[in-house]
This record gives sequence, C-alpha cells and structure tokens, in this order.
Amino acid sequence: MVRRSCLILALFLITALVACSGGDKNTPPPSETQAPVIVPTQPQPPPEQSTAAPEQPTVSGAPKIATIAYVQDFDTLNPLYAQALSSIYSQTIWNCRPWNFDDQNNPLPVLVQELPSLENGGITQDGRVITLKLRDDITWSDGQPITAQDFVFTYQMIVDPSNGVTVVSPYDQVESVTAPDERTVVVTFKQPLAAWLSALWQSLLPAHILQPVFESAGTIQNAEWNTAPTVGCGPYVFNSWERGQSASFTANPNYWLGRPKLDEIQVRFVADDSAKVAALKSGEADLSVFLINSALYMPELQAAGAQILPINSGYNEGWFFFQDPTNGHPALLDERVRQAIAMSVDREGIIRDLMGGGSQPAASYWDNTPYLDPSVQPWPYDPAKAKELLDQAGWVDSNGNGSRDKDGVELVLTYGTTTNELRQAVQQRAQAQLAEVGIKLDPSNYDSGTFFQGYNEAGPAATGQLDIFQYAPRTKNYPDPSTNDFLCSQIPSVDEIGENWSWLCDEELDQLLQQQAGQIDFQQRQQTLQKISKLVFDRAYFVGLWNDPDRWVASPRLQNVSLSGITPFYNIYEWDIAQ
Repeated sequence: MVRRSCLILALFLITALVACSGGDKNTPPPSETQAPVIVPTQPQPPPEQSTAAPEQPTVSGAPKIATIAYVQDFDTLNPLYAQALSSIYSQTIWNCRPWNFDDQNNPLPVLVQELPSLENGGITQDGRVITLKLRDDITWSDGQPITAQDFVFTYQMIVDPSNGVTVVSPYDQVESVTAPDERTVVVTFKQPLAAWLSALWQSLLPAHILQPVFESAGTIQNAEWNTAPTVGCGPYVFNSWERGQSASFTANPNYWLGRPKLDEIQVRFVADDSAKVAALKSGEADLSVFLINSALYMPELQAAGAQILPINSGYNEGWFFFQDPTNGHPALLDERVRQAIAMSVDREGIIRDLMGGGSQPAASYWDNTPYLDPSVQPWPYDPAKAKELLDQAGWVDSNGNGSRDKDGVELVLTYGTTTNELRQAVQQRAQAQLAEVGIKLDPSNYDSGTFFQGYNEAGPAATGQLDIFQYAPRTKNYPDPSTNDFLCSQIPSVDEIGENWSWLCDEELDQLLQQQAGQIDFQQRQQTLQKISKLVFDRAYFVGLWNDPDRWVASPRLQNVSLSGITPFYNIYEWDIAQ
C-alpha cells in the first residue's frame, strides 16, 4: 500500500542520515526474556543476625557446592553496566541492595531497618523526599562498614556522564542524595516518583574501592572491579570468572546474616537449552531457568525428579496494534476490529496444544497484581461475536475473495514477531483462526536483535512496518505497574527514542498514566491504575495471549530454594544441599 511504502522509504532515508552523522546511542530495546508490580506490605523487621557458629564443610571435608547453568555468559559484573540477564540475575549472589523482593514479589528490607513509608515518616507527605535508615551491622565482604556514603557515591557514579552507565533513570529525576550521618540516606526528587521502591538502588557500589579509581581515571568504566568484584556485600564473594566457561563465588565469612549454608556457588555457561537439560539430569547443574521452549523439556526433567518452579516476573505474551492515524491500517483504528481480533483467537487451545499446558490466558499487563480491575477477564474465544463486530464496523467481504474489505481497502494485516518456535507456531494457528472470520494475516519473523531495534534503526515494530506485533512486554520498573508503552510523549521519532511502538495517543489514557506516576498513596494509585487496566483492555490496545512466568528448574538435592521474579536469589544464603 502507498501509505506503508512511503513511511518505510522515509524511515530508511532517516536511518541513513543518522548513520552518516554518527547518530545517537539508543537505549537498549525491550528484552524478550529479561524483567517490578509492588504489592504493599506492612513494614517488616530486618532478619535477625545469626549468632550460631559458622557451618563447616560437610562430612569428610567435602564442600557444599551448588551449580547454576546459564546459556548466556556475563557481560560485566558491575551492576551499572550489566545488560545480560545472567549478570542481572546473579547480582544478589555477591552484591546487595537496600531491599530485595521475595517469592511473591513483595519488598523485604536488607540494608535498611524498615521500608520507608508515609506512615513511619520515611516518605514526606508531598512524596518528594525518601529517607533510608540503615542497619548498624552491615559490612562489605572485606569487613569495611556499609555507610550512607556508599549510596551517595553510587548515585554520583550513575549521573556522572563520564561513566556512561547503561541506564540513568530514575536518577535524572533526583534533585539530590545526601548523607546527614553514616546511617541515614536522604533522596530528594524533583517531582514525586511513585515507582521509587522498584526503581531506586538496584545496585550499590563500594566507595572505598571505586572512589580512588574514579578520582585517578575520571571514570569507572575500566575499573578492574567491573570484572573481578572481589569486594561485595552479598552472601558470597567473587572468586573467579573464565569467560564463556564458568564463574565461582565462595561463602562470605563477613556476611552480617551469618555464614551461608553452602560453601560455594558455581556458574556454568553452556551452549543451549539441550546442554542445560543434560547438565541438570546428570547432576552437573543444580539450577537453571527456561524462558523459551520450556514445554519441550519439562516432561523429561520432571521424570528425572527435578523441581519446576514457575516464578511470576511480569511478562505476559500479547499483541500490539500499530495505530498511527496517518499511516496505520484504517481497520485497526476502530476498537471494534481490535476486539474482534481478540475474540478470534483460541488462547486455551494454544496453551493446551502448543505449550503443553502450564500457563493461563492473559488479560493485560497487570495480571496477578492489585492493579488489574477486578472485572477484567481474558477475552473469550467467540468467532461469532467477532464476525458481528466486524460487520458493525463495516468490514465485509464485498468481492468474495475470502478477506473482508471496506472503501477499497482489504483487511490484510502484517503480523510479525521473533523467530522463536513457539511464536511461529502461534502465528500459524492465529492465521488460520482469523481467516475464519475474514481477516487475512501476512506473517513474518525476525531475529531478536532486528525485531527489537528502535525507530532510528528502522526496527520493524518501532517504525510501523507491522500492523500486529507480538512479544512479552513488561512494565518499566517491574514490579511497579507504570509503563511508557501507551504515552503520547513516547511515540517514536528521529528526536524521541520512544517506547510507544503502537503510535497510540489516547488523551484520556495519557492523562491517567501521567497521574498515577506521581501518586505516592497506594489506594489512590491503585484506583487510577485499575481505570487504566480496564481502559486498555476494553479498547483492546493490548491483547493478552498467555501469562509467561520464568520457569526455573532445580535438582532434587537443592533445598530451601525460594526464588523471586526481580531478585531471584534473594534467600540464597539459606540454600542447602541434601546429603
């Protein structure tokens, strides 16, 4: 069609111009498999420090060692630069943050005495100032105390442009971070930020190790600590990392909650999912995570006695629709057509036949959270109702060619996703089912690197080359519920590397999204977000397909394992091995 050809030609010209001028560095694209919705809890007391004598290696002096298998090697061990999922997941092995999240994705105090709140005075009534009161027994692995200065230094390193960290947000919204004393950290925002609990302090740097490096080199980009963080504050201490092969972390004797029960955590980097399965079945690995094609391997792992641990990490597979009024397909600008598409797909059949069960149909971004309107349920499979809606919208098969049309435009939609085998199978199923109601799909597939490219890279989803595009989105700071995917200000352009790849601008929705971003009071924010979730569902801006939890696999000898969708190894110091 002329509308689409002109748009694509313009975008390739833009891309060429950007490339010639050096361009701007884009933020990382949404990850297929990466990662908070915060369920408020009453402030909890910090765990009691263990007074028991450190546990010794097991019988005959044999150390207790647990092995984690990843397909992906670490990219770095400095949390400010980490993008590889293996690096992000592993931070809680050797490093710490002021709070972790438990197996229900509720926050747990770690370095702080309690979680700041309006009730305990840790958050000011205007929501702009957050005060952290640190425990007085926390130390780095070399015995040096963790102080408020470590927080100030970490903030300074994030916002200093010479460091070139991966993500500056939300610290670009911070007015100041100060340390009135060694045990108090005060964060002042320019405007209230409701997402502070999941967005702040996802990492902590040891000032006494890295500040001399920064003062000498003017940056920490090349610090030896980035690949060999021999000083950390987690239950284990970095020991070694052989790229592409393995890494090792040993029990931290100075861990303030007591020595971990295991003596060592080893990480092995393997070739693919088949190698992970083989390692788990042979006992060479004790834990791994499957984010793709998990149904293929689960039966044989369960037969081998493995524990399958599905952990909600905020991903729900679904469809987006390109809705630019100028260049989008006119059918998708009508919510009745989008609703008809939603009711033309048999989600239960997809989960049963293509995924071997083990999941549930998804309704929205906010499934399994207090932010989903209670009336919202996944779209039913109802082809008859879908046909009725399409008729009402004026899309009929006037020429008898099998696809509906209106004003000379055929209801033929481009439909793209990644080369993942499951997604390709879903495309085939959806193509057949939508054909039954008179909608023709033209499917295409891309490697992940291409599919998730941004606007200035001519990415197929970001630039509107796809009428329907499929992946598993996640809210910006999961488990916080806020998202940029529907904001008018996030529509991509040469000057704005936007996250709103639907090119949707609904003024009512936009106002609600901006409103919730500054609501510190949970009840108020919940009400706003429930309105958002219902509006997004009713107008079919996002059509959920299935819930997509992380599926961890643990060997039967691994004990006391509890996993989180945000800080997976939050209780790793309690893990043990059956003898």
